[in-house]
Amino acid sequence: MITEEDLAQQFATIVEHTHPSAWEVIRHCYVKVNNPQFQYLHPSYFHKRYVTVYCPDKLMSAVLTQKNLLREVAQYLGLVEVACLNATNLVRDPMSQLKHTHPQLWLDLLWILSTKHES
Repeated sequence: MITEEDLAQQFATIVEHTHPSAWEVIRHCYVKVNNPQFQYLHPSYFHKRYVTVYCPDKLMSAVLTQKNLLREVAQYLGLVEVACLNATNLVRDPMSQLKHTHPQLWLDLLWILSTKHES
């Protein structure tokens, strides 16, 4: 079975090799494939995985301009959608429980926010 991590890696590889301009934008982001956890309530959601691109605040608009292209790559891999989230806001939100509920994701987001990138 293909894991979410494998799909995220395949997604990034396809974007890197086929769409260099989109790759220049998302290479500074954290890409994750998610599988909805409410599949037990709605069996129709089973295996409807989607891509989440966590972007630094400065790159959000650039990623959103590439969203249709990213959506095409996601659909090629059998994923249903691409969601773009502002990593800066998620990490800095004082009410966020992300640090406690998903500590690895929180650390990954801190890492992408601390790396230097071109605007």
